[in-house]
Amino acid sequence: MARLYPLFSSSKGNSTFIGTERGGILIDCGVSFKRLTAALQRNGIPLSAVRGVFITHGHSDHVSGLKMLTKHTSIPVYGQKRTLQQLFDEDKIFPTAPIIDMTGKSIACGECELTCFNTPHDTIQSCGYRITTSDGKICAVCTDLGHITEEVNEALKGCRLVLLEANYDEEMLRHGHYPLYLKERILSPYGHLSNVNCGEQAAKLIRQGTTHIVLGHLSQDNNRPDIADKTVENVLSEFTRKCDYLMGVAPVESAGGAVIF
Repeated sequence: MARLYPLFSSSKGNSTFIGTERGGILIDCGVSFKRLTAALQRNGIPLSAVRGVFITHGHSDHVSGLKMLTKHTSIPVYGQKRTLQQLFDEDKIFPTAPIIDMTGKSIACGECELTCFNTPHDTIQSCGYRITTSDGKICAVCTDLGHITEEVNEALKGCRLVLLEANYDEEMLRHGHYPLYLKERILSPYGHLSNVNCGEQAAKLIRQGTTHIVLGHLSQDNNRPDIADKTVENVLSEFTRKCDYLMGVAPVESAGGAVIF
C-alpha cells in the first residue's frame, strides 16, 4: 500500500520518503545524516530501504545532509544534469557516489517510477517529482516554485496525492523582519508559493480528481500550520473537507506517521 512519509518539511530542512519498509525513495536530503536516519527509524524504515535519493535543487535546505549520506552509503543520487554538476562543484556529494542524470527520462527505483518536471525557482535548475508506486498510485512532491507553470499543471494532473508548497502568509511576510530584498525574492515569480497560491492550485487539482493534499515547505518565520491550513481551506470553500478531499500539514520534523493514499 502506497505511503508518503513527510520526514522533514520547512524552510530549514526537507526530506520525504515514499514507499514501505521493504523499499522506497527519498526526495531531498536537507538535514544531517544523523537526523535523517533517526526520522526513518521513528517510522520503522531501515536505511537499507532507501534505494535512491532524488534531488529537487541545490539549496542547502534540500541537500545539506547529502554529502554524509553518500559518504556512509552507496545510495545513488538522481537529479537533473545541471543540478548534479552544481552539487559536485560545490562538494555536496561524496566523490564516489553513483549519480544518475534523469533529465527527460522516466526512472524505476525503489518499487516506484519517477519523472521530474521543471519548477520556476531562483537556482541554477529546480524540479518537482511525479511518482507512480508499485500499486499504481500516483503522487507528486512540488515545492520551491514562485508560480504555477503549464508544465507544473500537467505534471500534477491525475495525482491522487500532492505535497504542495504553502510557504508563507503574505501579511506575515510583508510585515515581518526579513530585509526588503529577501521579501521581494520570496514574492517573486521565482520564489515561493503563498498559502493563497497553494489553495488556488489545490482547487484545480481537486477538480481534476486529486483527493489528498499535504501542505509543505512552510516558512517558520512567515507562516504557521494553523494559518496555512485555514487559509487553504477557505480558498477551497466550494469543496467539502473530508468528503471531497483530505488535507494535512507536513511537520517540521516527523514524530512518526505516514499519509496513506
